[in-house]
Amino acid sequence: MFNNLLLFSRFQKLVESKWKIIPLLDRWILFELLPPLFFSIAAFTVVSLSVGVIFDLIRKIVEIGLPFSVAIKILLLKLPSFIVISFPMAMLLSTLLAYGSLNDNSEIKALKSIGISVYRLIFPGLILSIFMSYMTFVFNNNIVPITNKNAEIILSNSLGRSFANEQGEDIIFSKKGEILDPYSSYKKNGVTHLFYAWKFIDGQMLDVTVIDFSKLGFTQMLKAKKGIWNSDKNNWEFFEGDVLTLSPDGSNTRTKFFSFLYPLGTELTNIARLPKDANDMNLGEANTAMKLYQSSGNIKEARRMKVRIQEKFTLPIACLVFALIGCSFGVMQKRGVGRSQSFGLSIILILIYYILSFSFSSLGVKGIINPFFAAWSPVFLSMLGGGFLLKQASK
Repeated sequence: MFNNLLLFSRFQKLVESKWKIIPLLDRWILFELLPPLFFSIAAFTVVSLSVGVIFDLIRKIVEIGLPFSVAIKILLLKLPSFIVISFPMAMLLSTLLAYGSLNDNSEIKALKSIGISVYRLIFPGLILSIFMSYMTFVFNNNIVPITNKNAEIILSNSLGRSFANEQGEDIIFSKKGEILDPYSSYKKNGVTHLFYAWKFIDGQMLDVTVIDFSKLGFTQMLKAKKGIWNSDKNNWEFFEGDVLTLSPDGSNTRTKFFSFLYPLGTELTNIARLPKDANDMNLGEANTAMKLYQSSGNIKEARRMKVRIQEKFTLPIACLVFALIGCSFGVMQKRGVGRSQSFGLSIILILIYYILSFSFSSLGVKGIINPFFAAWSPVFLSMLGGGFLLKQASK
């Protein structure tokens, strides 16, 4: 006990000594920023959590009989995903409130009169936003994917559905490769297989359909009740089905089988294990997913994943963007502008930014613009706007 108190005392002294290294002006402005920042994080988290989760959980408690204790667990597990969304918005509101309050009390005017520039005044706000950007990235990449997945498992188990860590629904897979002419040496590249399975549970594909175009002029369709990866024979093995082969001359053959080996590769299993939502993946998993989609020839999903990977960086950077805009607006704010007006302004700015983000993101997923620019264009445009506002504020 005594040792713990001693350690705590030493830690406290270390923090105090480090804190005093920071210039007095920066410490003072940080003290002005932190209370509205904590308030904003709490406010935006509660509002977004209510809309996104609480109402849905209440409906499940009343209509389906979801236990209250389970609902609380799911709510707590979903909390990080909403906190991370609230960080950028909280930076905007807190900088608007803090710098607006300093401006309202003529403190910014007094500091400018003794030669302290606006750029120097907003410096602590920008440093705080860089720290919040780092926190957003850590939460979004390391915590949110795990908690979201656990919340989904608890919800599925409580609703009586079987759930395994390796599962998926409506597995669609296309494979590209060489299409060979069986009557000559001619070959060309193209889609060789189309695969569909109703479900993937515990390593088994259920209700499987495979269409094979790998022989030029021939179309082969396989239907089976289930399929598993046979590691000994290094092939997919399908059970209880039949194979229909359509020949170029119009004839067809039908063969029933109990067990049938088919060379499709392991990509099927890997794709089936991918989470449906990119928000449930960390950066490494998203990169793996993108490569899998590319190798399977699913260009649209690969492109969507490229956009989502870039967005894992632009979401944290939004803290810096919003801080720049909030600081500039706060410094320019006219005296007598209340907190409600600052809140209203922040909502409008957030709305504009996210409308831009969703619009560019959709254009990137559709392939109209490059995935990098789809994710980063709203950031660049907002930075330009923030820079212009800062220049106006410094006059």
